Amino acid sequence: MSLSKRAKEVSPSATLQITATANRMVREGKDVIAFGAGEPDFDTPDVIKGAAIKAIQDGFTKYTPTSGIPELKEAISKKLKKDNRLDYPASSIIVSCGAKHSLYNVLQVLVEKGVEVLIPVPFWVSYPEMVKLAGGKAVFVRTSVKDDFKINPKTLEKYFTKKTKILILNSPSNPCGVVYRRDELEAIADFCVKHNIICISDEIYEKIIFDGIEHVSIASLSDRMKKLTVTVNGFSKSYSMTGWRLGYLAAEPEIVGAVSNLQDHSTSNPVSFAQKAALSAFTLGDDFFKNIAKKFQERRDVIISRLDKMKGRLGYKKPEGAFYIFCDISKTRMDSFTFAKRLLEERQVALIPGAPFGCDDYVRLSFATSMEKINKGFDRIEEWVAKL
Repeated sequence: MSLSKRAKEVSPSATLQITATANRMVREGKDVIAFGAGEPDFDTPDVIKGAAIKAIQDGFTKYTPTSGIPELKEAISKKLKKDNRLDYPASSIIVSCGAKHSLYNVLQVLVEKGVEVLIPVPFWVSYPEMVKLAGGKAVFVRTSVKDDFKINPKTLEKYFTKKTKILILNSPSNPCGVVYRRDELEAIADFCVKHNIICISDEIYEKIIFDGIEHVSIASLSDRMKKLTVTVNGFSKSYSMTGWRLGYLAAEPEIVGAVSNLQDHSTSNPVSFAQKAALSAFTLGDDFFKNIAKKFQERRDVIISRLDKMKGRLGYKKPEGAFYIFCDISKTRMDSFTFAKRLLEERQVALIPGAPFGCDDYVRLSFATSMEKINKGFDRIEEWVAKL
C-alpha cells in the first residue's frame, strides 16, 4: 500500500500522544499527575447537558443544514455583537465540528500550493500541519520571551514575501497564554491592511483571561480589517464542551460560501443535538465566565509561586490567559522530549514537550487540574529538577 505524500508528511499530535501514554499508565495503576490536558477539568454545565438530553428525547437527531441550525447561527451573531463588537449576519457564520475543524476548513479554501502562511512561534501544534495539508508553506515568525512572545509589524515585515497571504493569530494563545492589547492589534491590523493579508484570528480562549485584561477581536478594529479577518471560536474551552465537537467561524460571504461547500462534501452538519445544547450555553451569564477565569487565575498564581521557589531552575513567561504555562528548561540541558519522557517515567508527571510548539527548550504545563494535584505534581517536579 502506498500512502499519499501529504499523509506521510503530517506529524502526529504530541499533545495527544503524551496524554495517551499518561492515561495508559493510570490504567496500569500508577499515580500519574497529568499537566498535559488541553481541556478544562470542570464538567459541562447541567443546563447544556439537559438541553442535549431534551433534544434527543424530542427526536432532534436528524440532519441539519450543513452550516448549522438557523437559531444557533443567530445566537452566535448576537454573541459576536455583544462580546466582540462584531456585526456578522447569521449568513456569514458557519458552525462546524469544533474550532479546529473551522481552522482546517478555512485553510483548505484559502491556501494552495506556494501560498505562505505566517505563524508566530510558539504556536499551537496543529497550525503547521493544517497548512501542510492544504498544500501551503508555514513560515514561522520567531518571537522571544523578551518580546513577551508577541509579534509586531517590524518582525512581520522580515518574513513577508509576495507569496504571503495569511497570518494566524491566537489570543489568548496556546501554549504561552499571550494576550494582545488593543494597540498591539492595531499595529498588526495596519500591517495586514497594508499588504492585503488575511488574518485568521483563533479566539477559542477568549473567556479565560486574567488580571482584568480586555479581550479584543482584531476584526473589530476597522471595517477594512473585518473584511480581511476570519474569526474562529467555539464551545470547547469556555463551556468545557471539548468532546461535543462544536465550533464556528465568521467571515466575509465569499469565504463562508466556500467553507460551506467544503463542509457539504466532508462532514456535512455538526451533531444536531449538540447544536441545540450550544443554544443553551448562551444563557450562562458573565458571572459564570468570571468564576471560571478566577479559578484558573488562582491555579496560575500557585504554579508561579512554586516556580519562583525553584530558584530559576525553570524559567517562565507569566500567562495572561488560557490555562497553560510555558516553562524554559534550557538550564537542564535536555531537549523537551527527553525532559518530558524522563519526568513521566521517573516521577510520574506528564507534561507536553515544547518542540512541537516550535520551542525545544520549553515544555507546556496545563493547569486545568485541581489545586491538590498542582501542588502534588510540583512537589515531584521540584525534587526531580533539584537533583539534575
